[in-house]
Amino acid sequence: MIRARFGKTAAGRLLLGAGALALLMPAIAGCEAGNGAPTLEFHAASAGTQTVFNGIRITNVFVLGAPSGASLPAGSSASLFLSLFNDGTTADTLVSATAAGASSVTLDGAPVALPSETPVNLTGPQPSAVLNNLSAPLASGGYIPVTLQFKNAGPVTLQVPVEPQSYYWATYSPAPSAPASVPASTPAATPGSTVAPNPTVTPSATPT
Repeated sequence: MIRARFGKTAAGRLLLGAGALALLMPAIAGCEAGNGAPTLEFHAASAGTQTVFNGIRITNVFVLGAPSGASLPAGSSASLFLSLFNDGTTADTLVSATAAGASSVTLDGAPVALPSETPVNLTGPQPSAVLNNLSAPLASGGYIPVTLQFKNAGPVTLQVPVEPQSYYWATYSPAPSAPASVPASTPAATPGSTVAPNPTVTPSATPT
């Protein structure tokens, strides 16, 4: 009888414990449902576009767009960021780059030397590569085909994400705008004086 009572009591305690745990589970889960829940926090893309091409490790490639909710207008420029590492035993060179929807791509210090086993970072927050003269407005969230031309490794085309200049990239600099053309200036008149018109030359009379 004592054993039976003990068995029932132990079983009852186990049932009560399980019930209490079941009641606590929603509360524990609710702790992750507030404003600081991981699903609500912004997480930057850890690597952007990355690949290994003929011994060249290409990582963290992305184009910087306008702040969230806006687009870069046609005719403007966009910053391009990337990291390179030459895994090969011989040096290589990043000769040039092209991008769909851009008239050209400017690389600081081009051609860019890539010594063996040496990282070369064309990263932010100041851009070292710029997409010039966009042919159409550029919104964040899409991709742009970018082709990198290496001297030895050859050409490789990457689908590069366009990230907004917000959150993690809020401190990254947009590409500088092309300088506007300045119209020719006319000489200003000195206060209290007048600007005389250009003198007209009249032909002298022919002597008879």
